[in-house]
Order: sequence, then C-alpha cells, then structure tokens
Amino acid sequence: MKKDIAIEVNNLGKKYKIGKKERYLTLRDSLTNMVKLPYELITGKTSLKKQEFWALKNVSFEVKRGEVLGIIGKNGAGKSTLLKILSRITEPTTGTITLKGRVSSLLEVGTGFNLELTGRENIYLNAAILGMRRREINKKFNNIVDFSGVEKFLNTPVKRYSSGMRVRLAFSVAAHLESEILLIDEVLAVGDAEFQKRCLGKMDEISKKQGRTILFVSHNMQAVEGLCNKAILLNQGRIIKTGNTNLVIDSYLKEFSEDKLSQKWSWKNAPGNKFVKVKKIEVKPLRKNRKEAIKVTTPLEIIFEFWYLKEDGKINLSMRFNKITGECVFNSPSCSKKVKKGLVRSICHIPGNLLNDGIYHINMMVVEDSKGIFYLREGCNFEVKDIKRRGRWFGKWPGAVRPKLKWTIN
Repeated sequence: MKKDIAIEVNNLGKKYKIGKKERYLTLRDSLTNMVKLPYELITGKTSLKKQEFWALKNVSFEVKRGEVLGIIGKNGAGKSTLLKILSRITEPTTGTITLKGRVSSLLEVGTGFNLELTGRENIYLNAAILGMRRREINKKFNNIVDFSGVEKFLNTPVKRYSSGMRVRLAFSVAAHLESEILLIDEVLAVGDAEFQKRCLGKMDEISKKQGRTILFVSHNMQAVEGLCNKAILLNQGRIIKTGNTNLVIDSYLKEFSEDKLSQKWSWKNAPGNKFVKVKKIEVKPLRKNRKEAIKVTTPLEIIFEFWYLKEDGKINLSMRFNKITGECVFNSPSCSKKVKKGLVRSICHIPGNLLNDGIYHINMMVVEDSKGIFYLREGCNFEVKDIKRRGRWFGKWPGAVRPKLKWTIN
C-alpha cells in the first residue's frame, strides 16, 4: 500500500440470504411451523426459498490521504453497506480493506451514543472509544459543544434529544475528535439548512487544513459537487463510474432526465391562474442540423407564450436557468412592457459560448408591479454538450457558465 493512500479496497463483496429463517420466533410462528413441518418432511419442499443477494460485488478503489470521496447512487445501490463494512460494523463476504488511521463514523442518528447517558457523558465515551486521553478530550470539549449548539441540554440524557439535536452532537463529536478517517452517511439531511451548511464547511476545513480523509454518502448533488475531489457511482452493488465529481454526477443524473425542449397546452389543460394561462414554452436551438446535439457553441431562443387574462397591465418576465443539481446558474429579467388582454409572446436570445456543459431546467415567472403573479417550474429541460473538450486530459471546464469574452494581451 502506497504511503499517500488512506483507504484501499480490493474486490469487496457482501452477500445476504433472502428468506433465511430467523433465530428467534414468536409463539405464533412456532405453532405455524408445527403445522408446516409434517408436510415439509413428507414432500421434501420448504415454504421458504433461500436466495442470495449481493449488496456489494467486486468493489475496488483507493482514497488518498486528505481526499474527500463522494459516494452516490440510487436507494439500494449499496452505499450504506459499504460504509458499514468500512466502519467494521458488518463483515465483508469477499475482499480486503486496508485503513491507515483511526476511523470515526456517522452512519445514522445517534451512532455510537448510549441513550441513557447525558450529552456530556457521550462526548467522553465516544472520544475514549477512539483512544483519546482525557486531557485531549478536555482540550476539544468546548469546541464540540459550541459547534453542536446543545449546551443547554448537555446534562440531559440523549434519549430526550430530538433527532436534529442528536445529529448535531454526533457530527460535532466525529468532526472534532482526532480521527484520520471520517465516514458520513446521508444522516446530515436530518439537520436544518443552517446546520448542514456549517457541517459542509467543517468537512471542507478538516480535509484541506487538517489533511483528514472523508467518505461522504449523499443524495444532495450540490453538496457532493462542492465538497468532493472525486466520486464513485454505485448501481446494484457495483461501481459503474469513478473519477471527476462533475462527470460522475452527470452520469448519475442523466438516468433521470430526458431532453424536453418544448411543452404546449390547450386552453383547457393550461397551467395558470386567474391572471395568466400558459400556452407554450420552447427551447429552440439555432443550428443547421436538427438532429445535432446542443453544444456549448449553439445559440438558443427561449420562446414563452401565455394568455394574459387582465384587461391591461405592465408586466415583465423573469427567466431562471437552474442546474439539475438545484442551484441557479443565472436569472434574466426582461424590460417592463404594457400589454393588453390576450396572447403574449416573448423570445429571449441566449448566445453560444455562454452555458457550460451540463443539464439545465428553465423556470419562468410573470411579474406585475414588482410582484410575481405566476411561476412555471421546470418548463423545459435539456443537456448542453462539450463535444470537443469531453474525454480530453483537462476534463470538464469548471464553473456554472463559460462565456467567451473579448481579451486584449499586450
């Protein structure tokens, strides 16, 4: 194992048996089995079929010291099973794992906590399990409490904490104690938005400044994209893509998104309200070959048609481009204009060499007197491709947009 490698996983597999009889049975189960047993002995048939299920199979990867690895995939892909094996909670069926350094994990609400003990006692208990001395714990204690925000309840048994309080304290303990490897599951989703932001900032700090290694499982693609150096995509227990975080996320999200370049509605089923009814929204690529992919150099027209139902008014439109991960790339408002009752048609021109490659959603808002009177979410979605750049050594262009600007060099 190389010196700079913190985690090395080779040919890891985990097999479960479906339909295996439980060791402990209820009285009702026992009576039912007494009836079944003579039939099974005579016919040789059993009522339970034992099937093998591989939660993980042939999983191999390396994580360098100080690296933040994102692990993504659908529910049931094997993400949590992988972290449980790395945390030594469960044994692998095949393969080997080599870990350099102490491991701290946060896999579910209150992991490692004794619910009968107070928050204070659990801090010392968790630190002692990691092999820290009391002097080290005392040195970190105030920082742990301040970050968690549970100071008022420090002497209260953890069983009386809310799930959010348990997560805050558990993360604070895991992040501040001297472990070289930190494993974090989707449990952060339990916390509020402000605390999630603090957690992500703390993980970024401990990886970059302290050189600690982090494995982060999440369905929040924006968090994975912002935090992780590289990512792994799991599907049905196997790694199907690994490498640059943006490219791995794109592969994952493409499974759930197909280009929808236009939507049209009749008067009867048109989305809207008493002020506005939408007739059409369309992304029109300005290209010679209609079958050609939308490239970063392709100019676009966004066409938006709606029935304005008031007699007259002064309106403007607001168009928001969102990445599929949720964050806004840009928002563009139109100029205000007086319109009369009837069909309104607007066109927004987007030049080539503005959008980066990726998947985008378009949201439209109709605004009147500085107040939004109608909002259309995800009216269209489409993918922009970087045909020339993809697959070359320098990878994906960073940033939400990539405008081609005029330069002067003397």
